[in-house]
Amino acid sequence: MPDQQMTSEARPFGRALLVEARPKQWVKNLLVFAAPAAAGVIDEPKALAQTLAAFACFCLAASGTYYLNDAADIDADRLHPTKRFRPIAAGEIPLGTARAIGVAAIIASVLAALLVNWHLAVVISAYVAITTTYSLWMKHVAVLDIVGVAAGFVLRAIAGAAAVDVPISDWFFIVASFGSLFMVVGKRRAEADEMGDEAAEFRPTLGVYPKQYLAQLQTVCTSVMLVGYCLWAFEKAGVSDASVPWFELSIVPFALAVLRYSLLLDTGQGGAPEDVVLGDRPLLAMGAVWLLVFALGVYTT
Repeated sequence: MPDQQMTSEARPFGRALLVEARPKQWVKNLLVFAAPAAAGVIDEPKALAQTLAAFACFCLAASGTYYLNDAADIDADRLHPTKRFRPIAAGEIPLGTARAIGVAAIIASVLAALLVNWHLAVVISAYVAITTTYSLWMKHVAVLDIVGVAAGFVLRAIAGAAAVDVPISDWFFIVASFGSLFMVVGKRRAEADEMGDEAAEFRPTLGVYPKQYLAQLQTVCTSVMLVGYCLWAFEKAGVSDASVPWFELSIVPFALAVLRYSLLLDTGQGGAPEDVVLGDRPLLAMGAVWLLVFALGVYTT
């Protein structure tokens, strides 16, 4: 299908390029701060600089993959009620230009990561490899399409640890992994509800998943994530000498935030996780309380 204008008014080319990079979704890349913050080194100038660099590298890599993925999905996106307004699908960015920008951004992200250390460059390269494999194959295979997207979130968390060279707790890894699956499953449920009978045309795997299966998968991910976090909190508390049980107390706002997000998913939200997180005030408040309590546990030890 040739490029065609899908919006009532074309955006300026420069703005279209920025919109296609999806800066709003860069909030996902804040996961790179998780491991350095949990290790209590984020307040050190060198570690902070390395983490910020990792964040920037992931923003660049992610935007590059968005360009390539949207170029590959142009026909499917034009069937979606909202994704059809993305600059590539709307015909505001030529396909050749989009692919060239995507490749350039990815190469630049890996080279920039090498300036931090080779460990970060490996993680960025793995992220690019997985997202590329996802675009070409995994998104067409049920279950693998969910795992592929979730892996991108997990690699963001690993990138922070790689950038500053801190170990990752087993429980931290479990929480990050099942938390990522939890969000991706919610996204799939929201897409299926939003697209209705046309869901399979937009994303073939949505025609494979029974609604009950996705609901059960969400329940499993929620359970493992909550149990994993509790065990991680008690592990952190075991090596802490704080007089107040901050890590144990952090379980309460964490659990509330997870349950709140789950409620939002069950009421039809979740198609864009960043919109859910940033657009729900109770969820933001719970997240802020959790961050404060956990930070007190880390920095009062």
